[in-house]
Amino acid sequence: MALNWILVIAGAVLVLVEIILGAVTGFDFVLIGSALMLGGILGLLTKSVAVGAAAAGVLALLYVFVGRKRIRNRLARPNMPTNTDALLGKTARVVETITSERPGRIKFEGDEWRAALDRPESGPIDLGSTVRVVRIDGVTAFVETVPS
Repeated sequence: MALNWILVIAGAVLVLVEIILGAVTGFDFVLIGSALMLGGILGLLTKSVAVGAAAAGVLALLYVFVGRKRIRNRLARPNMPTNTDALLGKTARVVETITSERPGRIKFEGDEWRAALDRPESGPIDLGSTVRVVRIDGVTAFVETVPS
């Protein structure tokens, strides 16, 4: 009987961890946690440790070997560009001067980005200038001056 309670509690902890992490695990913790909880509850209802453990195991294995791939495929967005993909090659306005010693800021479609010079030897880029985004590294857009 104690094992059934352990399954219920372990399942609840996995669901809670998934909520805290924000679905980083692709809902694996939520679904395996649910399998454990359901198995534990079934074991408590039938007053059988064997039934609870077997149900939890079967449900978890079914998810891992059958349901996981289906859920991952549904969550995948293969052709949807990310924020950074949409920014590459686009022009933006400098809202804080960019120098070789210090990054500045650019504004693109209402969003501000940290910006650094793609080629530091090109010199500073002043406020109000138009730049082109050459590459992104982390949270920094590397830019070059757009000729007027």
